[in-house]
Parts: sequence; C-alpha cells; structure tokens
Amino acid sequence: MTGGGNEGSGAGVVLDKVAFSHPGGAPMLFDLSVGAGEILAVMGPSGSGKSTLLSLIAGFETPAAGRILIGGADVTNLPPARRPVSMIFQENNLFAHLDVAANVGLGRSPSLRLTREDREHVSEALTSVGLADKARRLPRELSGGERQRVALARVLVRNRPVLLLDEAFASLGPALRDQMLDLLNDLQAKTRMTVVMVTHDPQDALRISGRTAFVEEGQVREVGETAAIFSQARSGALRRYLGAGSRGR
Repeated sequence: MTGGGNEGSGAGVVLDKVAFSHPGGAPMLFDLSVGAGEILAVMGPSGSGKSTLLSLIAGFETPAAGRILIGGADVTNLPPARRPVSMIFQENNLFAHLDVAANVGLGRSPSLRLTREDREHVSEALTSVGLADKARRLPRELSGGERQRVALARVLVRNRPVLLLDEAFASLGPALRDQMLDLLNDLQAKTRMTVVMVTHDPQDALRISGRTAFVEEGQVREVGETAAIFSQARSGALRRYLGAGSRGR
C-alpha cells in the first residue's frame, strides 16, 4: 500500500463470523479484518460472494448472524445511510440531467442546497481528479473514465473513512483502467481512507493493493500480501483461478 499523505482518516473493517444466504442460495460465512487505511483487493470466481461481502459492509444486505464492525463500532444493524462508507459501482450512478459539479455536490447534500464551503469542497474534489474544467459538462459529454472520476470526486466530498469499489473500473480499457487505479492510489495516500476493491484482474490487485483476499463459495479462503498470495497460492481453487485470470485482460 502506498504510504505518505495526511494523518490517517481510515477506519478498520471487521466481519466477525458473518452469516448470510440469498433466498435459495448456498450459505455464506465471512471472517475478514481490514486495517484502517489499508487497500485490500477482493478476488474470486463469479458468484463466489464478493459483491455480497461488500453489500454486507455497506448495509445493503443484513446478516443472519455475526457482527460487522467499522472503526470499532458495531454497525451490523445500521442502515446504509448511517454507516461511514462510500461505494462506487461499475455503473457510476450519475444523474444524466445534472452537470458534473451537481453530481459531485450530491455527496454533500442530496437536496443540492450547498453552502459556500460545500461548493469549495466540490471544486477542490474536481481539481483532485483532474476535472476542474469539466464542472458544467453533462455525464453524456464525458468519457467512461471521466464519469468514474466524477464518482471518485463525489466520494471525496462525502469524506467517509471507508470506500468500497465493486468492479468499478471493469468496463474501462487497460490503459485507462491503470490511470484510474493510479489516481485511486494517489487519493488514498492523501486521505488515508480504507479501500476494499473487488476485481477480477490480478494485475489490478498487484498495481494497487498491499493485501488480497480470495473468496470462494461464500467464504474468505485465503488472505495475504498480494504478490505472495499470487506466487504461493495454497489452495487449488486459487491456483486454478489465477491460471485463468492471468492470461491477460
């Protein structure tokens, strides 16, 4: 994980024997600890439970048993709006009729009743992601990478200690994806937020994360330093996954 930046503002995340199952689905049981200010990549086959793990942290799903702690506080029964978490999806959830500045401003006020200080934060966030000159553009006038930069700027103005990314850059081409990962790495170094990033691509994990968790059949099977877990995979499932996932983008 990249160091430096301002004093830490991330929060640790703990899933303590968190049980969950979708209707008619196989049971899942997650045990995972993410350090404050850490970047953790989450990988695994399709349907293994990666997105469900993020949804449990964010509060979009409720566990049948176990506890979810963020910053040491039990948030298991808190609704998403009361959790100190932001989330970016592959679909960046921008409002087509609002310009870039307004889409970012929603992170400060859902009603867009922005104070002068709010507008200053929006301007600073857009500068941080390289979109200072696109504030009045509509989403349809932006590239895919620029739309994801808007989503990142909205995260910055929310100022939450935990950021979850669910395949956020999967639809981007290789060069643009690398640019977005580098930007995320730079922003995390400045804010020290905790980042949990689901990706299918081992190169994404190697580029940005200190540790990687491998999820299979609703459980975290392996967690370790990213380069080591890829080169010394203990389970056959991870070796098979890396064999398929390492053939290029």
